[in-house]
Amino acid sequence: MKLSQTLASALTLLLAAGPASSADDWEMPRTPDGRPDLQGIWTNATQTPLQRPDEFGATGFLTLEQKEAQEARWRQVIVDRAQPSDPDRDAPPVADSPGGYNNFWVDRGTDVIEINGEYRTSIIIDPEDGQIPYREDGRASSMLARLRGMPGVRPFDGPELRPLGERCLLAFGSSSGPPMMPVLYNNNYQIVQTEDYVMIMVEMVHDARIVRMDDEHDAEFARWMGDSVGRWEGDTLVVETVGMHPMQSRWGFTGDVTVTERFDLIGQDKIRYNFTVDDPNVYTRPWTGEVAMNRRPQGDRIFEYACHEGNYAFPGILGGARRLELQGSEADD
Repeated sequence: MKLSQTLASALTLLLAAGPASSADDWEMPRTPDGRPDLQGIWTNATQTPLQRPDEFGATGFLTLEQKEAQEARWRQVIVDRAQPSDPDRDAPPVADSPGGYNNFWVDRGTDVIEINGEYRTSIIIDPEDGQIPYREDGRASSMLARLRGMPGVRPFDGPELRPLGERCLLAFGSSSGPPMMPVLYNNNYQIVQTEDYVMIMVEMVHDARIVRMDDEHDAEFARWMGDSVGRWEGDTLVVETVGMHPMQSRWGFTGDVTVTERFDLIGQDKIRYNFTVDDPNVYTRPWTGEVAMNRRPQGDRIFEYACHEGNYAFPGILGGARRLELQGSEADD
């Protein structure tokens, strides 16, 4: 009788305590040296834009209803774009671009960024208006902009004037980082830790960032993705990067930019990725953004991204430009 009462009491307590896997029971996984274990494959795919759309003004967060409605609209756009095209349609006008990717290749996800129960209207959280605080001449400060702005220089004069992603040197957009930002597709990252290094392998163009822990910067020469040095502030991994190659000028920043990233494991399957961009040549003040990095399901792997190394399409790209120049000179004659 006493045994039955004991079992009944234990069952009551167990049911009252709730599921064993509840969020309250989550414990920070740690590496053998006691640091938060950030290792694994993560994705930062999201439809949330970098800068806040005008319709939201200074409103940084969506309600649950707004979030669900927004995601439903994004899903519907994907469905609409995936419909078969009309085989009898006319060719597009010569002046218009037919586009480079159909919907099959697009994989930005359909989720609004959610961090600690807040649904973000933009990646930028500071300034409060969610906009990049450019100086009046800031957008034209980058090396690529200055090169293209030289008298007589045209965007297809040589490979140095084409985007880095097109040249297979770095990921498109700012996927490789820093800061590491979501793009059209291939938004996966693999993190590997040791006591002395953190390696972040980027799916897009298979870039690998090597972060040296507790070291001094060595920025005697510019590097793709800069010179990254990390440190632990409590359970937050802080990575400061300087010495960025001036051609890696996303959002106009120059070789003088400093990017500070913060990685916080806020749940078993989520990292809060916070970054601050500081370049007084381009911006009136530093600006900060946050992205949720969500763990990929167990068993997922990152496959090689083959970007036509050295890009063998370049002879065609530049050859086409030379042909257009020839046609223009013949027309002038």
